[in-house]
Amino acid sequence: MHILLLASAFNSLTQRAHAELRDRGHTVAVELALPDSPLPEAVRRHAPQLVVAPMLKTAIPEEVWTAYTCLVVHPGPVGDRGPSSLDWAIHEGVEEWGVTVLQADAEMDGGDVWASVSCRIPQVSKSELYRGEIADAAIEAVLLAVERFAGGTYVPREQDAAGTAAGVADARLRSRPYLDQSVRRIDWAEDSTEDVLRKLRAADSQPGVLDELLGGEWYLHGGHPETGLRGRPGELLATRAGAVCRATKDGAVWIPELRPRRGPGQPPTFKLPAVQALGDRLPSLPERALPLLPEARHGTWTDIGYREDGNVGFLSFSFPGGAMSTEQCRRLLDAYREACARPTSVLVLGGERDFFSNGIHLNVIEAAADPAAESWANINAIDDLVEAVLTTTDRLVVSAIPGNAAAGGVMLALAADEVWCRSGAVLNPHYRLMGLYGSEYWTYTLPRRVGAEAAERLMREALPVSSAGAVRLGLVDRVVDCGPDAFGREVGGLAARLASLPATASRIAAKKTELDLLESATPLAGFRERELTRMRRTFADPDAPYHALRRSFVHKERLSCTPPHLGPAAAAAGARTGQVPSAADVTGMAHDVGAPRPDGWYEGE
Repeated sequence: MHILLLASAFNSLTQRAHAELRDRGHTVAVELALPDSPLPEAVRRHAPQLVVAPMLKTAIPEEVWTAYTCLVVHPGPVGDRGPSSLDWAIHEGVEEWGVTVLQADAEMDGGDVWASVSCRIPQVSKSELYRGEIADAAIEAVLLAVERFAGGTYVPREQDAAGTAAGVADARLRSRPYLDQSVRRIDWAEDSTEDVLRKLRAADSQPGVLDELLGGEWYLHGGHPETGLRGRPGELLATRAGAVCRATKDGAVWIPELRPRRGPGQPPTFKLPAVQALGDRLPSLPERALPLLPEARHGTWTDIGYREDGNVGFLSFSFPGGAMSTEQCRRLLDAYREACARPTSVLVLGGERDFFSNGIHLNVIEAAADPAAESWANINAIDDLVEAVLTTTDRLVVSAIPGNAAAGGVMLALAADEVWCRSGAVLNPHYRLMGLYGSEYWTYTLPRRVGAEAAERLMREALPVSSAGAVRLGLVDRVVDCGPDAFGREVGGLAARLASLPATASRIAAKKTELDLLESATPLAGFRERELTRMRRTFADPDAPYHALRRSFVHKERLSCTPPHLGPAAAAAGARTGQVPSAADVTGMAHDVGAPRPDGWYEGE
């Protein structure tokens, strides 16, 4: 079928729907619902057989839903309605939830049900939940609804009947209001650590929890428990890896990022590591850095960790939004070198949930006094990390990708000997939509895995790739078919088996010889030098599109139109040839790359 995805942004769920529907042979185009773009005319231009709205903040016009079947993804079980469904579920501590695909009609969230899938809600942030359990349920529901529509015989059910049939315990129709800051507010003197964490998780990554701190108003983003530090409720106790630790009445929480409240007439603000955001306001606090291999660790938070199980080492990292600043890259490189000093034969690199990496940290770059210089420092820091992985010859390195990865983050994964990917992950192995040529040794690792022709096509198309598509291309070696919570356990078992194989020792022994042969023919330094020559030229040119695209992405400026590479011409070309033409101009496409937008379905700032 020819399916049109109607969305407010080409966010993570829309990208996954795009990739998985294409995997199943559908022709897929995207139309963004933008303020100055008349939707009825745009939809008619696409002439779709079916419209699917994975993430839409506005109502579909009657002129559209009366002419075309429009299926809307709602992040709640049958009968749930309202703009903050997922926020309320986390805020209230709900353990079981669901996703419903319903037909658009005159009442928002009130249409007949085409599919519904239940899921559980672990104690993770809203954005992590969105990209994990909710996205898995949403894609399952979308694929089922599309199959039912294609069959031509399925009759969608009214919501009360559908809820009863689905076994929903409370199938009453319930509409709840927008979850505003008056409800999200933290009372540091009265709220327990559990309450504080629940409020922070329900607001992450957007809109954050508005709070007062050190004489200013800030949105708090992210939250992790701390059981070993104590202080006066609301007091700042320590720093670690750019985060601040703040006391509650019965413990403390680590807050990784802050965003200043936007002032009247001021441009939109953006998130930064908390220590950097506070700057000179921050009093002198102890830096509670943790050793990579602690003797014993109380309940606390760290963004980089290491553990061992037999002959396998696991180096985990989890950075907000998947972005990796210069400082984060350097710390991860130090940890990698320390892990390589351990007596293991297999080293697993990656987290257990959510993002692997999305490459350089555009927010930190934008906030720098000299963004060009910080861009240069950041790309060299991540190149150093990739080089260390590529030149490891005394053990096998496995990249474990639990969630989405983009740009340099994909190339970091490709530096390993094997790449394992969770079934729900989406990869964006390209740079051009940010106006960059790219580095991270991609000109070596990408063609090595997929071939020169496919590498060129991936860079030119600049489209998301599903896990199934990635394994077909050769981008990854193994898809781990499991839910988000099971990925770490599954990877642990696979890594233990890999370490026990007789062939592993011979593979390790051959790595040094293979690297020596490569260095004698086409040295790795040459790939890096050629890439960085082009990157330096871009960074140093104030008129290069990268700088405007970066600012647009960081400040979340609205697009003026749907980017050409997502439109009907590209979809038609992809259906005919399997290739999508490149857009002539990358200006205005910044929101399509880097960290896929993790906002809730309807909730804005």
